Amino acid sequence: MYDPTCGSGGMLVATINQLREAGKNHRSLRLYGQEINLTTASIARMNLFLHEIEDFDIKRGDTLRAPAFKDTRGAVRTFDVVIANPPFSLSNWGADRWPADPRAFCGVPPAKNGDFAFIQHMISSMNPGTGRVGVVMPHGVLFRGGAEARIRQCLVEQDSLEAVIGLPPNLFYSTSIPACLLIFRDQKSAERKDHVLFIDGSARFMKATNQNQMTDKDITVLVEAYRSGADTDDHGSANVRLVPFDEIKSNGFDLNVGRYIKVAAEETADLGAALVAYADAREHRKETEAAMFRRLAAAGIDVSLFEASDE
Repeated sequence: MYDPTCGSGGMLVATINQLREAGKNHRSLRLYGQEINLTTASIARMNLFLHEIEDFDIKRGDTLRAPAFKDTRGAVRTFDVVIANPPFSLSNWGADRWPADPRAFCGVPPAKNGDFAFIQHMISSMNPGTGRVGVVMPHGVLFRGGAEARIRQCLVEQDSLEAVIGLPPNLFYSTSIPACLLIFRDQKSAERKDHVLFIDGSARFMKATNQNQMTDKDITVLVEAYRSGADTDDHGSANVRLVPFDEIKSNGFDLNVGRYIKVAAEETADLGAALVAYADAREHRKETEAAMFRRLAAAGIDVSLFEASDE
């Protein structure tokens, strides 16, 4: 298992703890991680050691500019499982080095936003046949335009995207931006080929003092929804739908969860889900306006006459 942005090793430790709780042989799993910050990488090593985990390799370095794990041919090493919660919308991530990088198999992401650089690095790190990727991303990756739209289309056409799971708002300490979980698989099951599984988990949370939290039940409901492809919750609060490729194509390869899963009008409105939808719509509007202003400027029109304050 490999985490290319492992931080202090929290996700790697959590994985081992899950295996222990399930009574499985966690010692058969070797852990790999890369972390750009020297001090944080050292903390990750100590964290794993304190949790009595010995079979690990944590390296310090910039994953996007200089991936530390490579095979004998100089290509990025591949793993059965790749997981990460990368920094959202990282700017100055090293786009100038990527035009000739084989990891840019679907295109070079914008220099101001490294989300799809992390995604493509992780997919490149999947083992052929058995590889899976789970990555937490901001909702913007589901609908942003320009180069990111072309990369998103390429990923859907390659049919490695297995699931898009909408998460509750205000879930992470570092940001209140709504997030989603993307799952990629090198070899999808027959019933999921040419489809993407959408799961709306935005209402699955418990309010806490400073941020929302997902309970064990919330997590179990989403895991079972992913495994079965159906809503197994008695209350129907994990909306699930397996969407065919042609429908995604007809929507311009927009992967916004709300485009494919509609909540019945008679259901009580959920504030958390409404906030996610509002944030999505706001960011989508800003992206569309930016593209329009670029075209107007290219036509020689003074866009300052039209730009409105985003208040």
